[in-house]
Amino acid sequence: MEQSVVKPANGKLGILIVGNGAVATTFMTGVLMTRKGLTKPVGAMTQYDKVRVGKGDAKKYLKYSEIVPLAKLDDIVFGCWDVYPQNAYQSAVYAEVLKREDIDPVRDELEQIVPMKAAFDKNYAKRLDGDNVKDCKTRWEMVEALREDIRSFREEKQCDRVVVLWAASTEIYVPVDEQVHYTLAALEEAMKADDRAHIAPSMCYAYAALVEGCPFVMGAPNTTVDIPAMWELAEKTQMPIAGKDFKTGQTLVKSGFAPIIGTRCLGLEGWFSTNILGNRDGLVLDEPANFHTKEVSKLSTLETILKADEQPDLYSDYYHKVRINYYPPRNDNKESWDNIDIRGWMGYPMQIKINFLCRDSILAAPVCLDLCLLIDLAARAGRWGTQRFLSFFLKSPMHNYTVGEEAVNHLYRQHTMLKNAIREMGGYEADEEID
Repeated sequence: MEQSVVKPANGKLGILIVGNGAVATTFMTGVLMTRKGLTKPVGAMTQYDKVRVGKGDAKKYLKYSEIVPLAKLDDIVFGCWDVYPQNAYQSAVYAEVLKREDIDPVRDELEQIVPMKAAFDKNYAKRLDGDNVKDCKTRWEMVEALREDIRSFREEKQCDRVVVLWAASTEIYVPVDEQVHYTLAALEEAMKADDRAHIAPSMCYAYAALVEGCPFVMGAPNTTVDIPAMWELAEKTQMPIAGKDFKTGQTLVKSGFAPIIGTRCLGLEGWFSTNILGNRDGLVLDEPANFHTKEVSKLSTLETILKADEQPDLYSDYYHKVRINYYPPRNDNKESWDNIDIRGWMGYPMQIKINFLCRDSILAAPVCLDLCLLIDLAARAGRWGTQRFLSFFLKSPMHNYTVGEEAVNHLYRQHTMLKNAIREMGGYEADEEID
């Protein structure tokens, strides 16, 4: 075992969340309740998962915090931005994800989390109507205002480190444009020229975070940091980035179940996925331009697991469809259906049906915690740029598409990448192969 070179997690870790809706308030409430001993952080890998280190007689299974220095829940301080001015307590009650008895014990702390004005452009999320919005003339003004917010938060809360997490709505789809998104100079020029077509508000948050020395996590399928210009900025600032889109319900199932079909060498005819969802996320995704961003993210999973070029007999021509339907009565209790048509011996057809009645924010909250703690760890370990080891938590993991790199979407390979990174940062050998 080599000596770990990770800096200790001393002092306070600020977590600044873009968005103060169902996901953000469920995350914050759960952390605050856990540290009071009133609930358990179920679903959080950083709190429960164990990694084998060493082999033979030296073999041990340890929690992440026993291998690497993770920030403690007691050291977390929350802040947020949102287009609606309600504090985190009001927003948590309004979201109707958690029961009042699971919110009220931390009411005082939640009421102190008051959202800063959001950098917002209604063209990117037409269904949102909040008025807690910055009056910025240009995208560059947005960047400057957000940088000031980060500095003020860090100073006021006396944070040693800050992570910025996007847990807001899905923006309309922004195709990658080589003229604007491929170099940092071009990106900055577009921001200063107020190029609203190519510069989404989320890009302003990411830019501000990185320049202020904060790791940035993209929890929606937005293009944001998934562009060469942002990779260049992450390298320049030596900051880690991760994205995109929290992997919570249906795609988690897909990335875990598709390997069963592939490993067993069964053929695939088609995979139809549909969802009903009634929260603010569902409302925003009811807009076709916003849904398209999500669709691209969700569709990418299967094609990198069941590959036609590797098994043309089995996967050369399957049909893959993804749908999300806004259905208000269900609120945050999302329901997903998957219909999978497969072929077995001699081409005989079979079917698999999966019906997942999940709770969107209940699944997303521990993912938020894990991503924040692990990207803070990466920063202290001197890792910058895209953190591929965090792919486990993301629907559409970032990768360098400019050189033909393919994302790893296979859940068990992603878990191996995660464990190997923990081992390496803890001074152990990364000793599992990704076949």
